[in-house]
Amino acid sequence: MALCPMKEILKEAEKGGYGVGAFNVNNMEQLQGIIRAGDEAKSPIILQVSKTALTYTDKELLVAMIQVAAKKHPHLPIAIHLDHGSNLALVKEVIDLGFTSVMIDGSLQEDGKTPRSFDDNARVTKEVADYAHKKGVTVEGELGTLGGIEDGIAASKVILTDPKDAERFVKDTGVDALALAIGTSHGAYKFKATPKLALDIITEVHRRVPDTFLVMHGSSSVPQELIEEVNKYGGELKKAMGVPIDTIKEAIKLGMRKINIDTDGRLAFTGAIRKYFHEHPEVFDQRKYLGEGREAIYKWVKSKMIDFGCAGKA
Repeated sequence: MALCPMKEILKEAEKGGYGVGAFNVNNMEQLQGIIRAGDEAKSPIILQVSKTALTYTDKELLVAMIQVAAKKHPHLPIAIHLDHGSNLALVKEVIDLGFTSVMIDGSLQEDGKTPRSFDDNARVTKEVADYAHKKGVTVEGELGTLGGIEDGIAASKVILTDPKDAERFVKDTGVDALALAIGTSHGAYKFKATPKLALDIITEVHRRVPDTFLVMHGSSSVPQELIEEVNKYGGELKKAMGVPIDTIKEAIKLGMRKINIDTDGRLAFTGAIRKYFHEHPEVFDQRKYLGEGREAIYKWVKSKMIDFGCAGKA
């Protein structure tokens, strides 16, 4: 199977009542780890690429690697998705590169910090949806804002999604998927205590727009064992806390279908490399330590596919 529109993956998730992890990709090792996990778990895969990832890597090379991976695994449904796109120009660029799905984050101004009005968000999002749908590309919008900082996304304050507004937003824009603000946050330092998310928002929005796929951003759990692994081998991460996996599972039961996770993968990769450097100070072959990072990504992603219920669905 060639790369497919994300909505094809999420349609099956809605039918089956499970979630699909959306994992950010910046380099070859991450890609290889995620694909291996999907292959072994027999899971659909959503590969996310952020604006900063496009800047970090050669964007044509990154897309080419993903396309090759998809060809080598024709049995796996794989979507390549723009994470937090900021304008139509960027959307057009990535669609031309071969992206099958895009997120337009019209909830924030171009500075990535200042919230937009509802009407301005709807205008920007509809503009993208009208263009992308003509190309057969899935569109994700966002209503409300998240806290925290990740890849330059940093809302000045958290604004939870109003279900009534969500219904009007979907009608006005025609988006296929909608990211809800329910109290989650980007980055590792999400909460100071166990979070209480507004899960009732999921239930009400799903009731109002049953044909729109719901998306949960800022879903890293920030497991303490990953924090400890980094710090054990020279890291200096302060107390961090994420979304408990049981809370994510509950959100999936209520209707969340796309689960965005990035921070946990960074922690797993970093911890594995730090450990390898500590145990093998004589090594300078980057294939060896990057290989350890790749292995960590594979194990972590496979565990999330099992947690979210999408293992065995491809």
